[in-house]
Amino acid sequence: MAPTLNPVFAGRPTTIFAVMSALANKHRAINLGQGFPDEDGPAEVLKVAADAIIRGPNQYAPTTGIPVLRQAVARANKRFYGLDVDWETQTLVTAGAVESLASAFLGFLQPGDEAILLAPFYDCYAPIVEAAGAKPVVVNLCPPDWSLDRSALQAAITPHTKLIAINSPHNPTGRVISDAELEFVADLVSTNDLIAVCDEVYEHLIFDGLRHTPLMTLPGMLERCIRIGSAGKTFSLTGWRIGYSTGPAHLIDAMAKTHQFLSYTIQPHLQEAVAYGLDLNDAYYEQFIADMQEKRDVMVAGLREVGFTVIPAQGTYFLTVDIQDVGFGGDDMAFCEELTERAGVAAVPVSAFYDQGDPLAPRNFVRFCFCKKPEVLGEASNRLKAYFA
Repeated sequence: MAPTLNPVFAGRPTTIFAVMSALANKHRAINLGQGFPDEDGPAEVLKVAADAIIRGPNQYAPTTGIPVLRQAVARANKRFYGLDVDWETQTLVTAGAVESLASAFLGFLQPGDEAILLAPFYDCYAPIVEAAGAKPVVVNLCPPDWSLDRSALQAAITPHTKLIAINSPHNPTGRVISDAELEFVADLVSTNDLIAVCDEVYEHLIFDGLRHTPLMTLPGMLERCIRIGSAGKTFSLTGWRIGYSTGPAHLIDAMAKTHQFLSYTIQPHLQEAVAYGLDLNDAYYEQFIADMQEKRDVMVAGLREVGFTVIPAQGTYFLTVDIQDVGFGGDDMAFCEELTERAGVAAVPVSAFYDQGDPLAPRNFVRFCFCKKPEVLGEASNRLKAYFA
């Protein structure tokens, strides 16, 4: 008899991104499912990494990250948000933002604790919370505008609640949480003595003149928040897997002690390049936003021509649509499979971003990724129009 495996992981299906990417490859479909750009980031950042590899050393870096990157993270917090951060005690470098999340959930939670997750949420949240022995408590955002259900959030808090995970700009919906909602969350966090784990990997991808407001900048939140950023998202280098966290010294210390038993240390040459990137001038960040907003608008126009009512995307590189707009009678997974196999365009079902088996998960929304070359987006739109015609 085979040994029993850990059901937290073994009992879950393969992540939807791998499933849909494999299906896209099989049918030679345009992959607008998994969220990765089809162009690498700034050439000068790549050159810094290449030069650092040749120059060396290529040995273990400090566990918490090389000083030059941690100092750059502290400068970026001050530059963009006015936050004063001690780079030595309040920053941590990890193997991507997912490891930052894992270091936080595993470092803060213990059996008997509860963690509030706002659904839809990135699919790693719930299994990592469960791996810590804690209980995910899911509060659903309200479609189609994905607003915060304040009464439901307040009702979800119990004496066992330890933390709340906040993701803004939000994957998969592209929504940016409003200042009024942030203030409501900050009040709940303070009143109930909670920790806020803030997934802000799309912090530099906000459109239409909006600005990102970290929860950490609100009164009383600096000592209660972990703020997570991602070089992969900020510089279109998702394969580098460089994440960085900012927070109060006692929480960063707990994360660092967890991190040392996960990845231990991160590639030094890539860290050096990311430090260079964080110090790029405003023109880079402005152009980055403008280029991605243009791609968003191209994809919105194409989806509207097909017949979709596109739900506004204020940030990230994702758009969501309601499949009922085109008369599809099945659920979102069936729609994505049909679209990939017959139309040659892959998307992902939004229900995959809910806790497994959640009966309240909507089954009529799908997510398209638009961080692709304009000609790729144009071809995807043509394929969709031809199919639905």
